[in-house]
Amino acid sequence: MEKLQIHFRPYQEAPVPRRIDVLDGIRVLCVLLVGWFHIWQQSWLSPSFTIGSQHISLDFLLRSGYIWVDGLLLLSGFLLYLPYAQAQSRPPKILPFYKKRLIRILPSYLLCILPLYALALINGSYPTFKDSVKDLLAHVTFTHTLFPFSYNSTPLNGALWTLGIEMQFYFLFPFLARAFKKFPLLTYLGMAGMALGFRHFASAQPDTSMYFNQLPAFLDVYANGFLAASAFSALRKKLGNGCWDRQVKLFFSVMLILCAVQLVNFARGQAGENGYESIRLGQMERRFSMSVTLSCAMICAACAGSGVRFLLGNKVMQYLSSISFQFYIYHQLFAVQLKKWGFPPSEHASPWMNGDYNWQLSYTLACFIGAIVLATLITYLFELPIARRLRRNVDAK
Repeated sequence: MEKLQIHFRPYQEAPVPRRIDVLDGIRVLCVLLVGWFHIWQQSWLSPSFTIGSQHISLDFLLRSGYIWVDGLLLLSGFLLYLPYAQAQSRPPKILPFYKKRLIRILPSYLLCILPLYALALINGSYPTFKDSVKDLLAHVTFTHTLFPFSYNSTPLNGALWTLGIEMQFYFLFPFLARAFKKFPLLTYLGMAGMALGFRHFASAQPDTSMYFNQLPAFLDVYANGFLAASAFSALRKKLGNGCWDRQVKLFFSVMLILCAVQLVNFARGQAGENGYESIRLGQMERRFSMSVTLSCAMICAACAGSGVRFLLGNKVMQYLSSISFQFYIYHQLFAVQLKKWGFPPSEHASPWMNGDYNWQLSYTLACFIGAIVLATLITYLFELPIARRLRRNVDAK
């Protein structure tokens, strides 16, 4: 996932943004909801609480947590295109972009899949050695989403399918960004039309499992990221010179609340889908409108008042955002492994099925805390040092 590396001064001081701090919080919320969904699949803990006589259940947020992967891809499109939206001259060069993406993704990706591949060989997880080589090659070329054996049946961390989509998109991005910069309407319609057409084709298939999460099915999400970056850049230029008053901030704060309500409605609707095919069809049906709503929420959050800035752009959110890439990679692996180890202990053989609330709660907290600690260690002891060294080597050439 694209990390927030675009910095800008306080809004009232700069008409051209350099950092959008509230996007830290939006990224964290998306990642944590995805993570909570995967942990809920193991714990079966559905939190609820009572306010007065009103009973409120958050079960729908957990059951639909996977939809927020779309939000992470939308953020990626937004942040990648923002420099193009702000550029007054020539767009960024293509080759340096590819180098930066590889430096950002590849070391952490290999750190995950190579040990898992070795363990899979030791444990006999593949029918034959040839099958293992095919799976490894599909993963190291980031084409693993294209084959059932490396998408549906791989022992190499199923959550990594999103990195396959991202790397495939990175390959196309410089060309799509240049086309969008020069012919925005035509490019947007082309990307959105291709996505809608592909999803229409996918929906007509008897089994949608190999179609609904392919790159063409996300092109409108990325296109909405491009459009949101362009709209935000234009809005900042228009309102950045002394026009950023309380009424404007209040308007965007109210609009953010309305967007949040609609996003909750999307989650409720998706949680109501029954059966794997209905779930996938519902996700494809809501993908465009959800990405539009989340695009509006991102812009509104960036233009809202100080309260929103505090909630979404505080130091805790910045820290969690900085480790979100590693958290996303490892949280599901960590949760499954804890369960295999029988931690925390329970008097029941299957405490999640027996409704052992103390175990469910302890397990859920252990998963989140452990995954955050692991993500912190890998981020600051491996990801960032390796990235700095590789960038120095590239810059020296």
